[in-house]
Amino acid sequence: MRRMLSPCLIARTLLAVALPYPICSTLAQTGHSRHDGEFIRSTVEQFLRTQTAGLPGSVAITVGQLDSRLSLPACESIEPFIPTGGRLWGKTTVGVRCTTPTAWTVYLQATVKVTGEYVATRAPLAQGQTIGANDVALVTGDLSALPSGIVTSLSQAVGRTTGVSIPSGLPLRADALRNVPSVQQGQSVRLVSSGPGFQVSAEGKAVTTGMDGQIVQARTPSGQLVSGVAKPGGVVEVAY
Repeated sequence: MRRMLSPCLIARTLLAVALPYPICSTLAQTGHSRHDGEFIRSTVEQFLRTQTAGLPGSVAITVGQLDSRLSLPACESIEPFIPTGGRLWGKTTVGVRCTTPTAWTVYLQATVKVTGEYVATRAPLAQGQTIGANDVALVTGDLSALPSGIVTSLSQAVGRTTGVSIPSGLPLRADALRNVPSVQQGQSVRLVSSGPGFQVSAEGKAVTTGMDGQIVQARTPSGQLVSGVAKPGGVVEVAY
C-alpha cells in the first residue's frame, strides 16, 4: 500500500528553511477559507504607523510581503505585535497572531525610516566642558540609523556639560551629557530665607555641591553651617 504524506510533513519539507516559525497549523486546514496575505501586510503597516506616530521627524514604512506559499485559515481578529527584544524603527520584525478559530502566528520583515533633526558637535568637546550655543548644531538625517538616546533639541544640550570627550561632527547622546550644578563646593552663594511677609538674604560659601533642588550645605560669614535647597544662580534657600 502506498503511504500518504501528511500536509504538515509536506509543509515542513518544503518550507523549513524559508520559514523558521511554526507553519503546520496554518497549512493543515484545507477545508476552510484562507486569510488574504495583502490584508495582513496592510494591517502590519497600519500597526507600525500607529506605534510610531509620536516619533520626531518624518516616518517612512516599508513592509515585506508574506510568503506566497502560506495558506492561512481565516481569523476572526488578527493581532500584530513586536517580538520580545524588537524595536519600532530601522530594520525590524513584526509578528501577527491569530487565536480563533485556528491558532497561527506569522512574521513579516519591515523597515521604519525616521528622518528628522538631531544635535551634532561643531567642534571637539572636552570632557567636563559646558556646551555653548556655538558648540553644537542641528543636523537632518536618518534617526533610525543612529544609536539610541540621540539628542534632538538644542535646548537639551546647551548649558549642560559633557561626561566624555566628543569629536567634531558626531551626534550627541543624552547619556554623555551632565547637568551643571546649581551650587559648586567653595562657591560664594546667596542664602535666602523667606516666610509670611518677610524675606532675608545673606552671603555664604558652599560646603557641598548640588544640582537644582538638591540639599546642600553652606557656611555663613559667622561660621554657622546651614542646610538649604540649591537653586540656579548660586542661590541656597534656607528654611528656619
